[in-house]
This record gives sequence, structure tokens and C-alpha cells, in this order.
Amino acid sequence: MAFNVYTGEPDGTAVPTAASLSLEPPRYCAECGRRMIVQVRPDGWSASCSRHGVTDSKDLDQR
Repeated sequence: MAFNVYTGEPDGTAVPTAASLSLEPPRYCAECGRRMIVQVRPDGWSASCSRHGVTDSKDLDQR
């Protein structure tokens, strides 16, 4: 099951406006729906899930 990274609800739910404009970093893990520890930097953000590790905005830009 996948989860909405902005709300923690099952995937397919509405995305907040700020998130759709890329103004908000993800707050929940897409794999398990747990709340992540998020650090916002001037050049992006990093988010850490206790079960699935770290996601960084720089990694997403390379895809």
C-alpha cells in the first residue's frame, strides 16, 4: 500500500495546495505512512523515516 507523503493517508487522496506548488516538503513516508523527521535547508530538504531511511530533494532532482 502506498501513502500520500503530505497527509499520511492512503495514496490517491487530495494533495494540499502548497505541496502541489512544491512549496512544502513531504512529511510522511510513502511506503509506511509514518511521520518523518524533516529538515529544510536553503537549497532543499531532507526527510528521514525510522524504517525506510533518508530521502533528499537533491536525489529527486536527478530522476
